[in-house]
Amino acid sequence: MLKFILMVLLMTLIADSWLAIQLSLFLASFIFGVYSLNGFTFSCLGLSLGLDYIGYILILLSFWIMALVVGSSQKVENLKDFNGIFLLVNIFLLLSLVLTFSCLDYLMFYVCFESSLIPTMILILGWGYQPERLQAGVYMLFYTLFGSLPLLISILSLYSMGGSVTFNLSSLPECGMSLMAVWYICSVMAFIVKLPVYLVHLWLPKAHVEAPVAGSMILAGVLLKLGGYGLVRVCPLFIQSAVTFSWFWVSVGLLGGIFVSFICLRQTDMKALIAYSSVAHMGLVLCGLSVFSWWGLSGAVSVMVGHGLCSSGLFCLANMVYERLGSRSLLISKGLLSFMPTMALWWFVLSAGNMAAPPTVNLLGEISLILSVVSWALLAMIPVALLSFLSAAYSLYMFSLSQHGKYFSALFSCCSGKVREYLILILHWLPLNVLVLKGSVLVC
Repeated sequence: MLKFILMVLLMTLIADSWLAIQLSLFLASFIFGVYSLNGFTFSCLGLSLGLDYIGYILILLSFWIMALVVGSSQKVENLKDFNGIFLLVNIFLLLSLVLTFSCLDYLMFYVCFESSLIPTMILILGWGYQPERLQAGVYMLFYTLFGSLPLLISILSLYSMGGSVTFNLSSLPECGMSLMAVWYICSVMAFIVKLPVYLVHLWLPKAHVEAPVAGSMILAGVLLKLGGYGLVRVCPLFIQSAVTFSWFWVSVGLLGGIFVSFICLRQTDMKALIAYSSVAHMGLVLCGLSVFSWWGLSGAVSVMVGHGLCSSGLFCLANMVYERLGSRSLLISKGLLSFMPTMALWWFVLSAGNMAAPPTVNLLGEISLILSVVSWALLAMIPVALLSFLSAAYSLYMFSLSQHGKYFSALFSCCSGKVREYLILILHWLPLNVLVLKGSVLVC
């Protein structure tokens, strides 16, 4: 595992060359992609670092999304201001993600998990578009700290009472059910905020709307998956309390997803709509992880990967429209089918991916999640059906409102896009659809 971390560290030496960084990230993705693992057993062990298949998939996703982030941030490169600092911030963010997904003990996992907040804050505050980015940064900082400080206390208590903070070796001491329930809530709250779940999600739309395209892509593509990954690692420690609270998390995930879907149908800001749709998708992931079934785990991992690729591509498309029209409003950006006809195809295929249409990985994951939740409680069939319907509704709403209608200018087909932009969109769409041919990669 150390060789991959050293590879990321060496990228800091070429941070003044935009092309070199991008090619290095794609090369790292390829080298890491051909690396084989033995299912759930930890491999690449050394210095408290190791990999199992969930960490492997999410590190590969981090490399891939970061390469596309650098490619889509052409505006930052054209400005020629602080180019090297921008690339350095992205590399350190990638380093913190790789370390988080490969840690083998809870304390180091907590440090790396929290360290990803600093580069994200720098991206939002340094390269955001509007003065409100300060408020968005404060929201994100305080929501994250509110959830993460109880987690630190929980990990330190685990070490003092259990004697170890290593994955799969830690064990909880005997204590009362009420104390165990409080301990469990303190441990998972950081990941619930990071996921985020409805009721603690308000930081996400603000962060997305104010962030540059790089911040939005990495936030939707990988950072939200830290919450799901943390739940996978921490919940087995508190298995009895977690099973007791399953009904609560499934209820919050499904009902919160339905409420957020209705909020999506009222949005006029493209980035806010895509950000709220992330909350709905992650609610279903929480349901799958809360029922403790094989279907739930494999479906959650599939949806996390599919959503990372799909929502990152949608943010990239929204940025392309914003660079040309100067607005993210769906009321102003109407009739894009006339203005950017060839981009309409990419709007359609990524909107279809967002509603989990075949043949995307999202479909594979959502089928697994629906099976796991419905087999856990037959009554859950009604909110699950409503959530799936509303997911299709807001995706079609976004596509039809942006592409159809009368464009406000007399210009037609004047700005279809550049080769670089099409390449980025293809590299989002291709793994999203090709991975379904090899679903065993995602479900182990």
